[in-house]
Amino acid sequence: MANAAGKLQAYYGGTFDPIHYGHLRPVEALAQTVGLERVVIMPNNVPPHRPQPQASSEQRRAMVELAIADNSLFALDSRELQRETPSYTAETFRQLREEQGETRPLAFIIGQDSLLSLPYWYRYEQLLERCHLLVCRRPGYPVRMQNEEQQRWLEARLTRDIALLHQRPAGQIFLADTPLFDISATDIRHRLAANRPCDEIVPPRVLAYIREHHLYR
Repeated sequence: MANAAGKLQAYYGGTFDPIHYGHLRPVEALAQTVGLERVVIMPNNVPPHRPQPQASSEQRRAMVELAIADNSLFALDSRELQRETPSYTAETFRQLREEQGETRPLAFIIGQDSLLSLPYWYRYEQLLERCHLLVCRRPGYPVRMQNEEQQRWLEARLTRDIALLHQRPAGQIFLADTPLFDISATDIRHRLAANRPCDEIVPPRVLAYIREHHLYR
């Protein structure tokens, strides 16, 4: 799963209930911009900041596997699905840092909406000690934190220098100019429940799995 020693390794977390092109396409563009060889998708088990997923851990893992089966950019890490406790990103990256060593560049991919809520995450300061943040733009969200103290925190860590992401192990925030896909898993679940088409926004193998297992009805 890991790249050759020393290369920037990026991880991408989420509920993926279900996984869709709004997850995959911006990350593909981000990988091109930053020069990522591999992005490891890590589905959450019990997300602490969001409603609980409708599909089971096993079903969401299966859908991710189907979505990335023919795409060599992506790999799957299902460690968070094996937990019975909330999936705290800072704790996951503590474990990843122990596995990968102190000097390897690591990154966590998030959406711009997640960046704005980051100060309310569990031990968010420790997260930047363990990885970079690669931020995909999201529709309708300004690049402004909620107060001046948080904005100063952000600006002190922002970089446009891609080389720094590959040279330093952690600590930088990169705002990526990725395509905007105004798609949400909530909208997709509503469409599926209403028997409306989702062929343009959900990978075909994932749609087939959803129908086979009668999900989101």
